Amino acid sequence: MAISLRRQGPTKFQQAADGSMTLIEHVRELRNRLFWASLGIIAGLIVGFIISGWVFDILREPYCSLDSSWIVNSKGERVCNFVVLGVVDPLIVKLKIALWVGLIVGSPVWMFQLWAFIAPGLHRHERKWAYVFVSIAAPLFVGGVTLAYFVVKHSLAFIQEAGILGVTTQLEVGAYVGFVTNMLLIFGAAFEFPLILLMLNFTGVVTAKRLLSWWRIVVFLSFGFAAIATPDPGPFGMTLLAACMTLLYLIAVGVAAINDRRKGRGKEIYADLDDDEISPLEEERVPVGVSDRVDAPTPVDAPAPVAKPLPLESRFDDMT
Repeated sequence: MAISLRRQGPTKFQQAADGSMTLIEHVRELRNRLFWASLGIIAGLIVGFIISGWVFDILREPYCSLDSSWIVNSKGERVCNFVVLGVVDPLIVKLKIALWVGLIVGSPVWMFQLWAFIAPGLHRHERKWAYVFVSIAAPLFVGGVTLAYFVVKHSLAFIQEAGILGVTTQLEVGAYVGFVTNMLLIFGAAFEFPLILLMLNFTGVVTAKRLLSWWRIVVFLSFGFAAIATPDPGPFGMTLLAACMTLLYLIAVGVAAINDRRKGRGKEIYADLDDDEISPLEEERVPVGVSDRVDAPTPVDAPAPVAKPLPLESRFDDMT
């Protein structure tokens, strides 16, 4: 008898897709996915803890590029240092940086586990578009983070020059790292805004013409979001973020217009007609003739009388 090493039966992906997986099996699969995702984050956290010093040098570069951040120490050397207020602040900052790096380094693992749990519930074409949007979302987020890194330098320069001190200033290390990471996260998330518009267009919710008609609202919301979300009080970061969001909105409208032309949207038979316009169809009047004669209904025979039921003792024998 030949022994087959091939796995028999459907895979878990096929079971989840066709609905044959039970609730307990779904919960067990979710537990396994969370376990492997946690291992990926922990591995990334270890890597982040190792390279946290190198990452901190990159984060403090905008701060150290300003002349007001340098002081002369007791040895007569010009150094760029931060102020530490708490005993455990250096360790807390290192752990925060390690956590951020761990989420980024472990993102292929935990994002794959998340996708593997969600993908069976999607159709084939939905999975295809999900791949496309994820491949676009990653470069957009990286572009937003890169732009924010260069904005931080100008923001710090504006804050230092517009401040009341106007002298050499040392910042608290925890507040500075929080300021930089918030700027990176907000810019990266804001650059995902056109994907929402493209999702609405590709799913057929709105057309490119309708999206273009919202340009006043989009510009207003872009500046409002930039003014509220950015921790930078200066006008440089807010204006640049709002301008980038507006530019990405226009690019999304252009892509939506190409998609509408490809699918033939706007060329429907009633697309050019007003809702209040009278139909141009000619009215055909057909004369109504005499209807056929309706005969009287046929009488229905009366039902036959029902026989009187037998007594209870006469309906059953000795066995029943």
